[in-house]
Amino acid sequence: MPSTQLYDTIGATYTLTRCTEPRIAAQLWAALGDARTVLNVGAGTGSYEPTDRDVTAVEQSAVMRAQRPKGAARCIAATADRLPFADQSFDAAMAFATAHHWQDPIAGVREMQRVARCVVVFTCDTTDRSWRRRFWLTRDYLPEVAASRVGLATELADALGARIEPVPVPWDCADGFFEAYWRRPEAYLDENVRRGISVWARVGHDAEQRAVRNLDADLESGWWAERNCDLLDLEAAELGLRLVVA
Repeated sequence: MPSTQLYDTIGATYTLTRCTEPRIAAQLWAALGDARTVLNVGAGTGSYEPTDRDVTAVEQSAVMRAQRPKGAARCIAATADRLPFADQSFDAAMAFATAHHWQDPIAGVREMQRVARCVVVFTCDTTDRSWRRRFWLTRDYLPEVAASRVGLATELADALGARIEPVPVPWDCADGFFEAYWRRPEAYLDENVRRGISVWARVGHDAEQRAVRNLDADLESGWWAERNCDLLDLEAAELGLRLVVA
C-alpha cells in the first residue's frame, strides 16, 4: 500500500490514540541540539513538533494535514525524497515514525541532510534480535510481521554516518504506536487503538482478526500473563526503537 494511501486509511482517527509521549519527545528534542529552525518531514498531525522553535512541516497526506491543530506549524504538501527547499535551509530536520513508509528511506534522509545541518530520525531496527522474537505481539500473534536482515535504523545510520540512540518505551506510553502497549496487552483489543497503527493495515483483516481473537483468549485464560510475567514489573522496555542522529 503506498504511504499516502496508507495514511489516508489510518489517519481518519489518528489523533484519538497518537499523541506526543513527553519522555520520548524530550530525548528527540535534546538530539536537535541548539537548532532554532526545524523541518518536520512526514509530520502527520504535528506530534513531537517542538513548540519553542520555528518549525516547518511537510506532510503528503491531506487527511493527516487536515487534523493538524489550530496554531500548528505551517505544513507543506511534499514528500521526503523531494523536499522543496534550498540546501541548508534549516538548522535541523526531524522525522518521527515515518521513514519506514517512504518509498526510498535512504533517499529521504539524504534529502533531509541536504536541507539541514542536523538530522534526527525516530525509527526502529526490526530485526529478530531487536523485536521480532522479543516483542510478544510479533512473536506470538503476528508471524506476518517479518524481521528485516538489517534494521532500518542501522541502514539509515550507515548511509548518513550517524550515531544511534536507543529509545526505551515507557510502560504507560502516551503515544499509541505499535510497541506502545507492551505491558497493556488489552489495549490491542480496542479497534480505535489498532486503527491508529499502520502495522494492522499492512497485515490485513484476516491476520488482524486472528491475532485479536487469540490474544483475547490468552488474556482470559491467563496464558499471556504467565508467558510474559517478566514484563509486568518493568518501567520501560527495549524494543528496537531508535533515534538516528547525524
